[in-house]
Amino acid sequence: MENALNYIESNKERFLEELFELIRIPSISSLSENKQDMVRAAEMLKTRLLEAGADKAEVMPSDGNPVVYAEKMVDPSKPTVLVYGHYDVMPVDPINLWKSQPFEPEIRDGKIFARGADDDKGQSFMQIKAFEALVKTNSLKINVKFMIEGEEEIGSPSLGAWCQKHKEMLKADVILISDTSMIAQDIPSITTGLRGLAYMQVKVTGPNRDLHSGLFGGAVANPANVLAKMIASLTDENNRITIPGFYDDVLIISDAERAEMAKAPFNLENYKKALDLKNVHGEAGFSTNERTGIRPSLDVNGIWSGYTGEGAKTVLPSEAYAKISMRLVPNQNHEKIADLFAEHFKSIAPESVKVEVEALHGGQAYVSPLDMPAYKAAEKAYTQSFGKKPVPTRSGGSIPIVAAFEQILEIKSILMGFGLESDAIHSPNENYPLFNFYKGIETITWFYKFFEEEMK
Repeated sequence: MENALNYIESNKERFLEELFELIRIPSISSLSENKQDMVRAAEMLKTRLLEAGADKAEVMPSDGNPVVYAEKMVDPSKPTVLVYGHYDVMPVDPINLWKSQPFEPEIRDGKIFARGADDDKGQSFMQIKAFEALVKTNSLKINVKFMIEGEEEIGSPSLGAWCQKHKEMLKADVILISDTSMIAQDIPSITTGLRGLAYMQVKVTGPNRDLHSGLFGGAVANPANVLAKMIASLTDENNRITIPGFYDDVLIISDAERAEMAKAPFNLENYKKALDLKNVHGEAGFSTNERTGIRPSLDVNGIWSGYTGEGAKTVLPSEAYAKISMRLVPNQNHEKIADLFAEHFKSIAPESVKVEVEALHGGQAYVSPLDMPAYKAAEKAYTQSFGKKPVPTRSGGSIPIVAAFEQILEIKSILMGFGLESDAIHSPNENYPLFNFYKGIETITWFYKFFEEEMK
């Protein structure tokens, strides 16, 4: 291990520059104009994996963007780790809020500022570099496979079928993922649960064309007004979701388990200060951490209608749209929830408008057991690297494909994330501290040592 850690220290600057080369490729999976950039990013990862010491690496086709697969088989009788990551990133809008170009990484205040710096190019790259350090110093004692996709940010629509097709090739003892966060730089944590997701788009149509708001206002239903009222009705005065049947399958956490979760370090005043909030908001009867970890939620992710340009235009719009996501907890089925949402949303529309509802993507929630060898190895790795035992936490975020991995590949996942809440993933000025990048590489390197020992 000493040789591997020395290798990391000696190659830190090169690791960073190689990451920057990957970040400079605008691999935005939701935009069709960036289709070729997806291929460029995949090809670069293939090259890096071969340079790192993979026996083979290839860019493999899927029904959507390509998947990068690589492997290093040390000994078929030894345990195998399958590393998952994604090279696609979120759009950069609103571009005017970025302090630097989103695809031209800059280091400021000890942080990498760029789209994908954390989510998930920076974190996926940690995995490649930990692997490289072990291979180049002859310290890798188990088998490693890589599966890096290009559609996570749009719900991984093609990866399930790809995994089914290549199930034999992907056989492993555990899936290792770095795409989550930790509590703080001095409070390491392991994500033991992810919320599921049902992501919808709605369209409300009124008149057959935009109308003059003076001549028709008050006589014809305004789709924007109607949509606002419909959305407002989706939660009640206690911030509970009003869709009939929504909570039927929600897993109720015991008081003892809630008490254990409450031991995780959390400062509400610092939380509010960091977000410039006077107060927090959410379902009555639950703490802030519980609202994002063990309870479902509903949020408008985007809403648009009518005239939004400079100055005034007195228009009564013909159409109004919204994108609405629901974060789900264990036992909730995202397809069932999408159906319940569509049925309810149409039922609350007045006769003066027409409503269309489309399910864009979704996935199930996931819980990682604390008694499996991979969790014990991860716990030891964080303790070795950070000097303190990590705290198990449940994330409010979703990685829809993780639950599918368990269903299709029959493999559990361990979530070793090194991001921070302040990294602004999905937002302007996304960033990733250099400390976390390098500490992540070190911790992952230790994981391989302890996982081999746990699997003996």
